[in-house]
Amino acid sequence: MTSPAFVDVPGLNFDWLNLDTEQGMRIQAGRKGLTLEQINALTYGNAEIDASGAPVFKPRGAWADPRSPRHARQYRSKADVWSESAMLLYEEANQRQWSSAVDIPWETIQPLPDDLEWAMCTLCTFLTQVEFIAGDLPGRFMEQVHPDHFESQLFLGTQIMDESRHLDVFRKRALVNGGGMVDAGFGAINLLSVDDFTEMTALLHLVGEGFVQTLFRMGELIAQNEAEKKIFRLAAQDESRHLAFGVTHMKYVMDTEPWRKEEMHHYLDIQEGALAQSQQASLTTNPTTGEALAILAGGGIEHIDEGYAKLMLMRKRQVNEYMHRLEVIGLGDRRERMAPGLREFLDPVN
Repeated sequence: MTSPAFVDVPGLNFDWLNLDTEQGMRIQAGRKGLTLEQINALTYGNAEIDASGAPVFKPRGAWADPRSPRHARQYRSKADVWSESAMLLYEEANQRQWSSAVDIPWETIQPLPDDLEWAMCTLCTFLTQVEFIAGDLPGRFMEQVHPDHFESQLFLGTQIMDESRHLDVFRKRALVNGGGMVDAGFGAINLLSVDDFTEMTALLHLVGEGFVQTLFRMGELIAQNEAEKKIFRLAAQDESRHLAFGVTHMKYVMDTEPWRKEEMHHYLDIQEGALAQSQQASLTTNPTTGEALAILAGGGIEHIDEGYAKLMLMRKRQVNEYMHRLEVIGLGDRRERMAPGLREFLDPVN
């Protein structure tokens, strides 16, 4: 492309502009403003990019400086990091941020009986711990996303903010009403060994965030006041985005690299094995948080049997919603190899 016409000044040269990229795109902001999807056009789009360019930090659509240092840790295949919903979820995350300081009606929290207060503090201690991991883990992969697929990196940035807010709000709830933090468990320690983007997405987004989102959406069963109801409602809204990113990433992998199917199953074999056991890996099977949830759902320790019945309903919904997501991804055959401790909760096939 030739350089644009400038005022002719003797001795002035604009060769340094290096205008070798595509020019002339004109876009009007829409009802939602100027979105990533609107500017994803011409050579600045990514529809045809299956393999990333040179592992450098140049923006998509720009020419790389030949002096740029290489970044060997960047993924080269689009399928390694891409999610078709990343742009939409990033925009939504920006629009739906909330503040634990002013958007929660903390004044609605009144003194509770000791059993209910300590049960809520037990739950919130666990959530404070796991939300830290849920924010820390995607942060480890941000630098590995090639700029050609920067939308996934932007989304992970919003997830880190979301999880930071969740850590913040559950910690505040544990401390605000006379209770406090209880003894912490191991947390989701199995996630600390993850070293691949898709493995991270399968274990964290699809399974971990999915099971937590189901529980948060049923927060009305365990909340004791309007503040707790809103905490669970807003946190569920955030978790829905994280879950959607994971589902659409894994679906993209299955659609474009179907030979990786057994790899996906292997990741899920590991995580389901942890979830199906009464260990620290799951809110509803961990003996400590499971008992706390039963006390909250029953309305007190004297109604814990009723609470456990409701807890089993939560568990059943968690597993069946998980199975539905697997079918969307293209892993419907997971039903046959799902961990027995989870498969027993599946509804029969129609």
